Amino acid sequence: MRQQVNGHGSGSDAHSGGESLREELQEFLGGEALLHQLDDLTQVNPVTLETVLRCLQARYSADMFYTNAGCTLVALNPFKPVPQLYSTELMQEYHAAPQPQKLKPHIFTVGEQTYRNVKSLMEPVNQSIVVSGESGAGKTWTSRCLMKFYAVVAASPTSWESHKIAERIEQRILNSNPVMEAFGNAGTLRNNNSSRFGKFIQLQLNRTQQMTGAAVQTYLLEKTRVACQASSERNFHIFYQICKGASADERLQWHLPEGATFSWLPNPERTLEEDCFEVTREAMLHLGIDAPTQNNIFQALAGLLHLGNIQVADSRDEAQPCQLMDNAKCSARTSASLLQLPEDLLLETLQIRTIRAGRQQQVFQKPCSRAECDTRRDCLAKLVYARLFDWLVSVINSSICADPDSWTTFIGLLDVYGFESFPNNSLEQLCINYANEKLQQHFVAHYLRAQQEEYAAEGLQWSFVNYQDNQTCLDLIEGSPISICSLMNEECRLNRPSSAAQLQTRIESALAGSPCLGHDKLSQEPSFIVVHYAGPVRYHTAGLVEKNKDPVPPELTRLLQQSQDPLLKVLFPPDPEEKSQEEPSGQSRTPVLTVVSKFKASLEQLLQVLHSTTPHYIRCIKPNSQGQAQMFHPEEVLSQLEACGLVETIHISAAGFPVRVSHRNFVERYELLRRLRPGTAPSQSADEGHSERSPRTEQATLQALFQDILHTLPALAQAAATPGDRAEATPAPVHCGRTKVFMTDSTLELLERGRAQVLEQCARCIQGGWRRHQRRKQERQRQAAVLIQAAIRSWLTRKHIQRLHAAATVIKRAWQKWRIRMAFLASKELDGVEEKHSSQAPCSPSSLSLPQAQSRLPGGATRLWPLGLVLANAAVGVRGFQRKLVVFACLQLPVGTPSSYTIQTAQDQAGVMSIRALPQGSIRFRCRKSPLRYADICPQPSPDSVTGFNQILLERHKLGHV
Repeated sequence: MRQQVNGHGSGSDAHSGGESLREELQEFLGGEALLHQLDDLTQVNPVTLETVLRCLQARYSADMFYTNAGCTLVALNPFKPVPQLYSTELMQEYHAAPQPQKLKPHIFTVGEQTYRNVKSLMEPVNQSIVVSGESGAGKTWTSRCLMKFYAVVAASPTSWESHKIAERIEQRILNSNPVMEAFGNAGTLRNNNSSRFGKFIQLQLNRTQQMTGAAVQTYLLEKTRVACQASSERNFHIFYQICKGASADERLQWHLPEGATFSWLPNPERTLEEDCFEVTREAMLHLGIDAPTQNNIFQALAGLLHLGNIQVADSRDEAQPCQLMDNAKCSARTSASLLQLPEDLLLETLQIRTIRAGRQQQVFQKPCSRAECDTRRDCLAKLVYARLFDWLVSVINSSICADPDSWTTFIGLLDVYGFESFPNNSLEQLCINYANEKLQQHFVAHYLRAQQEEYAAEGLQWSFVNYQDNQTCLDLIEGSPISICSLMNEECRLNRPSSAAQLQTRIESALAGSPCLGHDKLSQEPSFIVVHYAGPVRYHTAGLVEKNKDPVPPELTRLLQQSQDPLLKVLFPPDPEEKSQEEPSGQSRTPVLTVVSKFKASLEQLLQVLHSTTPHYIRCIKPNSQGQAQMFHPEEVLSQLEACGLVETIHISAAGFPVRVSHRNFVERYELLRRLRPGTAPSQSADEGHSERSPRTEQATLQALFQDILHTLPALAQAAATPGDRAEATPAPVHCGRTKVFMTDSTLELLERGRAQVLEQCARCIQGGWRRHQRRKQERQRQAAVLIQAAIRSWLTRKHIQRLHAAATVIKRAWQKWRIRMAFLASKELDGVEEKHSSQAPCSPSSLSLPQAQSRLPGGATRLWPLGLVLANAAVGVRGFQRKLVVFACLQLPVGTPSSYTIQTAQDQAGVMSIRALPQGSIRFRCRKSPLRYADICPQPSPDSVTGFNQILLERHKLGHV
């Protein structure tokens, strides 16, 4: 029996609520034209299935496909392309908005909320988004758009090199989608792009909240689809892609001619959007899978298609193997060639099985029946495809996964199969629906039961809401000690032929007391019914145990290990321990892990990850089963709303407080808001003196600080409210429980905005003080630099003057010495000449009669004659006849006949010769290089200049020689 939902039965009672409710509904539904303006279903009053259904239908008609439902986002599949709804500009708009919740509901709102939660570092920091819904509701598209959103907003590097790295990571993460969808998605009755596996994508962020990599974890690939497809369904997309998108040369290489038919490729005439071969190849190339490796992959897939055409006929003699049909011989040869296997060994492995018996492990070979040959052929194909899929996942992870030290937080995207119910349901549907039951329980535990129990424990006044708990159904499937899974595993351990009727009898007898187990007495096939949260599903027991065993004959593995194909060599490496594992007897052999056990273990691991994160839920709803746009079937949508417990979610979210923070953490984070209240003195922090306080004193202190913080909310609400809007100016209530503070998202936004304002003021104050300190420091450094520069300049000037003074002193002393020496030499030589003349020519009376003044004149002229020589040979001064007159005057030469004398200067000769005669004949100068430094350098030298006088020697020449 279905439990009561919100006080109304899920059957006919849900449509007979009462006249008062009907009148209220009619009054509400009269304004249906305004229903599309309600962005949140919590605003619907009263909250019932009918009112919620009408609101969703009105919004769907207005092309509004996203609606908030408290803590959950409801996403309606539009079944048509809406490019402007997922553009990059819209992503940037939601990312840059100060309050994304004020914008229209969108999956980008959920993505931005998770990203900001990571940036705020509020525990738990890691985030997860659970995308749930039926098959065809749009879960894969939602996950793909969320990945694009994170790739855009979480890639903001600061340098060009990091920008290139971020672009490469973003491209690889986005390119993993088409590869995973090509090899893991298929067309079903309800969805053209149905995920036939579950995946949890972990987007890895570093300390600056930039995306550094990702990791993909897969769950339960439906590998049976490779060899078995239901009516009107398709195989995996990749098989249709290689048949439709291969070139002529590739068709010839892979033996895929035009118009070829394959038994494992049903409905090839249907063309889907996903049948794009070039997109898959380009994505694989970006992930590091080069062209030769791609060719090996597609060649192996073509070999599997030809393997499916191998058909055998029943053998008349049981001792002889089944013979191939005529049209299957070519397929066997082609399949062996593409897989690079020996054709004889391939056929022998498919037709003959090897049996080991006895303690000596004797080997026997037994021909297989036709059914066993088909089973071994299907098992071979499933084994190759499953290994290939796992290898692709490992290649993708190695390409996009970052080093553990380079990322600190993550955002998880869970995209699992939706709830499924087909005419023929087997182990795959049982595992899929079991996973959905676990996720529904996680949602119920996190948002419904946990919130109500926590409100009651904290002392908050709360009116309890009846919700649908699926724990009974989970006990039926996985409970201990007896459940459906345990009975199937026991049948596998018994290692005996199991009949479908026997398994049905065991399940019905052992679990007869479960209210979620039913039986269809009118069904002729062995089956049992499980009443899931989304509705009852009938499972056929035929082949259930064999699928759970998932047996792989060892001779199939040995056959694939002998392949010469490079890809198959990687997928099936030789096992050196194979012999040692086959030697023990059957009693000591460890039991093989079943499919259900492996899936249950991986699901428990996934739930542990979800429990350690902050979960966010997106409920995808399928408006109709035909996949048509602008078509809304209320009955189908109503069943989905009932199944996911959306009404209970709206009730609790509308009256609840999704944000819960402990007292100490609340005070530590928002105590600085007291700065906004003027006249509030800073108080001692809650952490100071904690050891000296009693718990009662500490609680009283926290309560006082808590009240001071709450008094700032009205001012914050008025500052954030739109002028004239009184509703926004009134803050939402905040309740203080025994250990936690409960508030709504709007209140949290007000507190965070006020905290950011205070931090901004503090930052400005700190920046002002720091700038003032820097200015003062720079001024002191400038003054010190000026003082040091002045001291250095004065010191350099003094040193320069000292050097000049020393040089001038040296020059002066040298000049004085030279002048004295020259005067001495001149006087000495002239004295010697006078004495010689006086001794050779005696004085005549005429000479003695010369006046005394005339006799003194030659002595004075003789003393001054060097100055005349210098003036005569100077570069500047008197020139021409005036210079000669100066020389005549200095040397006291007769001026009567100036033509009889010749004066040779330095301008006329290369050098200055010494003079050793009276200054009465020709005069020569001789110049030697001065010992003084830079004495021979002139700023503007002239060809007529005489420089570098060091010593002038007088040399006498006879007047006759002149």
